[in-house]
Amino acid sequence: MNFAAPLTTLGQYLAGEFENRQQAIDEPIWYVHLHLWLRPTHLFSEDSLTLFAEQANIVNIDQPYRQRLLRLRQIQENPLILQVQHYMFDDPTAVRGAGRDRNLLKQLTPENVKFLPGCTLNVEIKSIAPNSYSFEAFPNTDDRCCFTYQDRTYQVSLGFEATSDELKTYDKGIDPSTGEAIWGALMGPYRFAKCQDFSTELSGNFSV
Repeated sequence: MNFAAPLTTLGQYLAGEFENRQQAIDEPIWYVHLHLWLRPTHLFSEDSLTLFAEQANIVNIDQPYRQRLLRLRQIQENPLILQVQHYMFDDPTAVRGAGRDRNLLKQLTPENVKFLPGCTLNVEIKSIAPNSYSFEAFPNTDDRCCFTYQDRTYQVSLGFEATSDELKTYDKGIDPSTGEAIWGALMGPYRFAKCQDFSTELSGNFSV
């Protein structure tokens, strides 16, 4: 499938390893030093660019968490309208560490993941120059992003902004009973810089 330039560019901006080192140094009370991996996968490649995501605290870099899947799609009727669909893994432990070892992603099938209907982000595109954009991705105001894991229900608020220079994430955990944010980007977005580029993996070559 031929993808419109904004979708391809968004995939290129997101595919990589990121860290918020400078933010953690400047504001250590509010921001821990995180590494975030967004690694291309072969799933849904017929109509999407799909990224495996996980993150880790720098002090426990070998213990990544929040494994999830981001499916970047263009609307068939209008390729300039983009969405980011979120999926959860049936067994997150099976892919833990795949941000650094993409061999763990080779055996994934669509049956290994579950679509989260309330966790779809709409993407606003602003053109800066030819093939250069800024992206803002946020859910509809009425959507509630919830999922169940090990018999416990979780609610999160998702969102990000991406340019060629920076990735800002707004993800927060929400107390379902009060609607209050309880963890994550409580004092504003996490500001990530790319420290390793994985965009060449978007070509569809998943050999190692």
